[in-house]
Amino acid sequence: MKTESVTRMIMIPFILLSLFCHSSQDGNTGEQVVLHCGPKNLTLKSSAQTIKATWEDDPSCSAVNDELIYELLVLVGDEQVHHDLVTVTPDQIGSPHIWEWTSHVALECDSHSVILSVRYKNYTSPRRQEETLPGMKNSKGPEVYPRDKVFEVGSRATFCCVLPAGGTFNHMYLVGYNRSDGNITQINNQTYSLTIVLNQPSPPSGTDVKCEATIQHRQTDNGATAFIGYPPDDKDLQCETSDLELVECRWTVGRDTHLYKDTDYQIVGRYLYFSAYECDPGKCTGKEDVSAGERKWTLKAENELGTVELMDTADLMKRVHMLAPESVTASAVNHRDVRLQWSWKVQRYKHLNVTCQVNVSPAGAQKPNSGVGLDFAVLMNLIPNWSYNVTVQCRTTQHSSKWSNWSLPFNFHTKGDVPDALDVWMKMKDNEILIIWKILLENQSHGHVLDYTVTWSKIEGTEQHNTTTVTHNRATLSLDTTQQYVVNVTARNLNGSSSPSTIITPSSSSVGLNTSSRIKGGGGGFNLSWSSSPAASCGYIVDWWPTSGPSMVTWLKVPRTNVFLKNFTEGQRYSMSISACTREAPLLLETREGYVKEQRIQDDLFKNLTLKQKVSDVEVSWDRISLKEQTAFIQGYVLEWFDSEEPNNNKAVYNASTDDPTSTSLSASDLKTGSYTFTVKARTALGECGSKSLIVTVNSLTDNLMETVVISLVVVFSLLTLINVVCYRHWACIKQKVCPPIPRPLLTDTWLRSTGEHSLHVDQGPSEVDIMDAPQLLCKPGVQVNQPPPNLILPPRSAPSPSGLPSSAFRSAFNNLSYHLMMQTEDAQPPEGHANEFRAPTFTPDPAEEEPESHMTCVLTYISVPQPTSEEHMTNITDTETSKTSLSKSTSCLSYSET
Repeated sequence: MKTESVTRMIMIPFILLSLFCHSSQDGNTGEQVVLHCGPKNLTLKSSAQTIKATWEDDPSCSAVNDELIYELLVLVGDEQVHHDLVTVTPDQIGSPHIWEWTSHVALECDSHSVILSVRYKNYTSPRRQEETLPGMKNSKGPEVYPRDKVFEVGSRATFCCVLPAGGTFNHMYLVGYNRSDGNITQINNQTYSLTIVLNQPSPPSGTDVKCEATIQHRQTDNGATAFIGYPPDDKDLQCETSDLELVECRWTVGRDTHLYKDTDYQIVGRYLYFSAYECDPGKCTGKEDVSAGERKWTLKAENELGTVELMDTADLMKRVHMLAPESVTASAVNHRDVRLQWSWKVQRYKHLNVTCQVNVSPAGAQKPNSGVGLDFAVLMNLIPNWSYNVTVQCRTTQHSSKWSNWSLPFNFHTKGDVPDALDVWMKMKDNEILIIWKILLENQSHGHVLDYTVTWSKIEGTEQHNTTTVTHNRATLSLDTTQQYVVNVTARNLNGSSSPSTIITPSSSSVGLNTSSRIKGGGGGFNLSWSSSPAASCGYIVDWWPTSGPSMVTWLKVPRTNVFLKNFTEGQRYSMSISACTREAPLLLETREGYVKEQRIQDDLFKNLTLKQKVSDVEVSWDRISLKEQTAFIQGYVLEWFDSEEPNNNKAVYNASTDDPTSTSLSASDLKTGSYTFTVKARTALGECGSKSLIVTVNSLTDNLMETVVISLVVVFSLLTLINVVCYRHWACIKQKVCPPIPRPLLTDTWLRSTGEHSLHVDQGPSEVDIMDAPQLLCKPGVQVNQPPPNLILPPRSAPSPSGLPSSAFRSAFNNLSYHLMMQTEDAQPPEGHANEFRAPTFTPDPAEEEPESHMTCVLTYISVPQPTSEEHMTNITDTETSKTSLSKSTSCLSYSET
């Protein structure tokens, strides 16, 4: 009994333990199954840098009613580089499983191992499989991997260099990058890697990766090619039709991919017609039923780095991109309008609502016209006698439609017409009025201008109009500037005359501006502004011209009180005037002058620089400076001088100046004898400029006086010498003209008789008695004698003669040998008290016997002679004819001799 009890007590724990174990086995059926489930038949395949793993489930896995999770570990060499999980659903259990992964390094660089295990809920099966892809082994030289791989710009790439056993690594780099770019690491004893960011595209032919190494004590290198580029980035797909039969899908081609292989394009979709599309970069074409309504197109652009898909949806009847019009021509060409026509290549366009526009050169695009099948257009407001070039483009009236291309150009020439009205202006100068007008441009003349007609008349009165015709663009009218005139100007060509342009000239009394203000230019021109005038009913006229040049006037009519004028020459002075435009004559408001930019005046400005010494002063003079030489406003002049004989380091410079810009001289005072250098300069806003120098020696007054005396003596001597030479060579002529020979007078008793017993007889020649000197009777033409001369009395020979003179009764009677003979009639009587005097006959030379060159008539009134004595013989004038002949000369000398 005790034995059974003891046995029962011993068996109870075993029974309990058995029951516990049974219950435990019944609750962990899944865990027992997982312990047997796992992968089998693991295989690895590689393509480029991608590993493809394939495996199957163990048959025990079929008892699992929930998901299985396969865990994969990837090791490169001995380093784990990747971890991944693959979930297998119950319905997938029993089927093969595939997993792919791409390594960051080429598979040749090092061994790649994949470890595969399974997990069920929180329990991991102890069963697992492992496969390894070995790297490159036993290379003969340095080998670089990967080869010919395509990379995207901006990506990080790893290249490796595998060395043979015993080889030594030196360097690794990418051509086109700095040798220091990238990170070089050692993977194992035989492999090194270069990791680098590819930040620039390669040429389509690729770029090289170089590895330099030492193999058996020899330097060597090798490499591989990498292609670095971009994936496609095309955009903006749009499909349309031009001929209502063929569909064209166009898009914007993206940037250059820099890859050796071009991007592949294709249209994909559910329509059969899509298979017929032919594609090129930017365009795919194919046939579609354009009346089928709305359609959808998908463009697929693909290269080795990526794929882009573009889509478009449209009703093609609203996407008609018309072809350009053809055969554009003109059906009618007039003076100022033309009718154009064209045709359509696609006949179905005649049923479409079309909008067309014409581009006219040089006028610009005309307003578009619309219409069903529109095939014509009328161009208006054209220029007569003008050549035009036109092109036409059209589109359907749908706003989404594109304009067609422009048609081929068509040229035509409009008919001629009369010229446009002239732009007329005027300028007053002294007592003349210059009427000027702008020459018509080619698009204004409408043909060659033959001439211009100017007609004018006084504004008051009804006098007849005056007309002149000129062939140039100005006419100078000599008019009464105190009056106002109406002037009309017309231009004429082969088609007729233009409408007249009228201007009224102001009277000189209404032009009261005599001064002009200065203006400074800037920005290449003049910015003019002025106060408004209530008289300006039609705006203002601004005119300008070169102050120093010819009257080339340019004018501009403006509606406001400011204007900017440009296109002026720097250093050129311009005059400007501002006038108010009125219904009557223009009213002058302001005048100005200035430079758009002043320039320094060049040296040697002063012409004909002369110096004049006055005592101790020297006056320097120059010619007046012309406006053409004034490239800046002259504000005055400066004269500088210094003693040229002083040392350079001790020269004292003196100056004199004037603020008068019209001055032509300056003086230097209190100069000593010596050599001086004088310099004249002009003062401007840009400083002193235009200098010219002159070196002069200042002499003393004694030297000047001696010089003057010597010069005077030389001049006098030269004149006397010249007179002597001339008189000597022509003495005979001079003597004949001044003192011609006079026949000796003869006294006879027939000529004169006395009341006494004595008588006169003729002596043919001089007697022993001394010949007496006779004075010369000088007759001056045109002089009237106021008093008769005293009676001429011949004194006796014994009368003494004045001292120093030869004995002569005539000399004692006449102190002045030059006197006038009185013109007296025959009735003249001698004075009383002269009983012993005789009366000489009065005679007048016969005008017919005078020489042509004689302009004087000499009448001898009377000559008193002394009474004859017993010892003397009297000689007197007896021959009246002889005396008359000798006195008829223009200038004669009468000589009397006493015997």
